[in-house]
Amino acid sequence: MTPRRILRGQLVDFPVEGQIRHEEKGALALGKDGRILWRGAYSKMKREWRELPTDDYGDQLIIPGFIDAHIHFPQYRLLAAPGKDLLDWLNRFTFPEEGRYASKAHAVKAADIFLDTIIAHGTTCALAFSSVHEVAAEALFAAAHARSMAFITGKTLMDRNAPEPVRDEAEAGGIASERLIGKWHGQGRLQYAITPRFAITSTPEQLAVAGALLKAHPDCLLQTHLSESHAEIETVKRLFPKAKDYTDVYDKFGLLGPKSFFAHGIHLNARELARLGETASKVVHCPTSNTFLGSGLFHLSRTRQAGVGAGLATDVGGGTSYSMLATMGEAYKVAMLNGIKLTAAHEFHMSTQGNAELLGLKDVGTLDVGKCADITVLDAQATPVLARRQALSTTLEDVLFSLMILGDDRAIRATYINGKRLHHRKSK
Repeated sequence: MTPRRILRGQLVDFPVEGQIRHEEKGALALGKDGRILWRGAYSKMKREWRELPTDDYGDQLIIPGFIDAHIHFPQYRLLAAPGKDLLDWLNRFTFPEEGRYASKAHAVKAADIFLDTIIAHGTTCALAFSSVHEVAAEALFAAAHARSMAFITGKTLMDRNAPEPVRDEAEAGGIASERLIGKWHGQGRLQYAITPRFAITSTPEQLAVAGALLKAHPDCLLQTHLSESHAEIETVKRLFPKAKDYTDVYDKFGLLGPKSFFAHGIHLNARELARLGETASKVVHCPTSNTFLGSGLFHLSRTRQAGVGAGLATDVGGGTSYSMLATMGEAYKVAMLNGIKLTAAHEFHMSTQGNAELLGLKDVGTLDVGKCADITVLDAQATPVLARRQALSTTLEDVLFSLMILGDDRAIRATYINGKRLHHRKSK
């Protein structure tokens, strides 16, 4: 098969945690189906392919596209909105903003802005919350499908403890979710995530509906929030006094399992961690939102020691950046405060192949032949500060580390999704 396009540059991916696979003068051949046909040293590529359309990135880094394991579509404007804590922030800013997504016109326009923004930050795939409105989920699915993205989202379920414009009813929310699953799950590269916001905003009846949906559609994912702040945990105790703890609330409704993703998980006790591990449930670390809202410091090693898989995510708009580079940098700082030193190789793995494995995405995460060509190109000298820093770099680990501490969207030279370049930043 003849490729559609050739990419040249340094090939860098992270198929095993803590390790870097590197081809300094490399090339990728991208097929007409959007997949990687060939990878290797440019000098070993077929000579006849060298005349094909080529994007030559010189010594810049060609890596797998970033995967964001937890982000909120309706909060794309909310970065840097101050709140006393999580619950205050939700009531002051988030719920009023999400109420706007009852409008189809607003949701359609916002979906394009949201996806174009994350793509410009090098993110090619995400597990995303929508709002409670069916039209908002429709708009986001349609926009992601138009870009051939591997994208996972779903209508949020909330039937209490929120303003009327962002509430639904347990039965009606389940019916709307069924409609969306039937229309979008498995369409192209899309998947559906059953999405109760968290235990505070769902009655027992609605959590039962979510459990029934997951049982009826075991190939769908489930996403929600868990143990983000102390005030949240205390509120859950009052609402569910018979539960052993916060995790037990979800467990009683059949919401734990290998396709269940719980954002935050900062204050989990030993029993909760053990139960999450037993059920192969996943926790998603959201460092910039945790520090911004003062929720606490996630302990990666304690979570993993309990056998719980941990992903990494921006959590925009509680999170303070769309950039997975900035997210990695904050995760590094949080780990250091917990006495753990992470390498860039570990964190880049989490943001690519690690998140892909957790989400069950088998066709992305590395630059292997046969994978979809979801690719990000990084410019390690994109800013004067980065350029000066590279004068001190002696290894690829040094370069990657500087990018995750100092990099932002300016370091994203290009983003490809399914073999098509959807973002390109001119070099300085």
